[in-house]
Parts: sequence; C-alpha cells; structure tokens
Amino acid sequence: MAKLKEAHKAQDVAGIDAATNEVNAAFQAASQEMYNAQNAQGGAQPGADFGGQQQSQGGSQQGDVTDVDFEEVK
Repeated sequence: MAKLKEAHKAQDVAGIDAATNEVNAAFQAASQEMYNAQNAQGGAQPGADFGGQQQSQGGSQQGDVTDVDFEEVK
C-alpha cells in the first residue's frame, strides 16, 4: 500500500498500475488462504445448506399459495 500511496503522490501512472497489481495479487493470495482454511475445517458454504432447507419448506407449502390482485399506493 505504501508503494501505491507514493506513486499516487508522484502522479506516476505506471507506478500506480504496478502497485495496484501488487495489492491485487496480495489480496488474491489472502482470499485463497481464507477460502482454503474454511474448506479444511469442513465448513460448508452457508448458501448451499440454506438453499436446501428453503426448498424442503417451500415444497410443503405449495398448496397454500394464493394469487391476488394488488394496488400500489404512492
């Protein structure tokens, strides 16, 4: 980040690009480590588990759906 700040102060476009690429590479590496750590702990993605529960609940309530007209009041 220090390199990026210095390049910004100096208005060095090539330096800004290079420093931005370094920051992005570091962020990607950190993100990958967090993702791998989550998977190593056996943690499932919250969305995958949650979606299955919604389907089972939604399937049993299909008969309770009512189609009605509505009026939007502004």
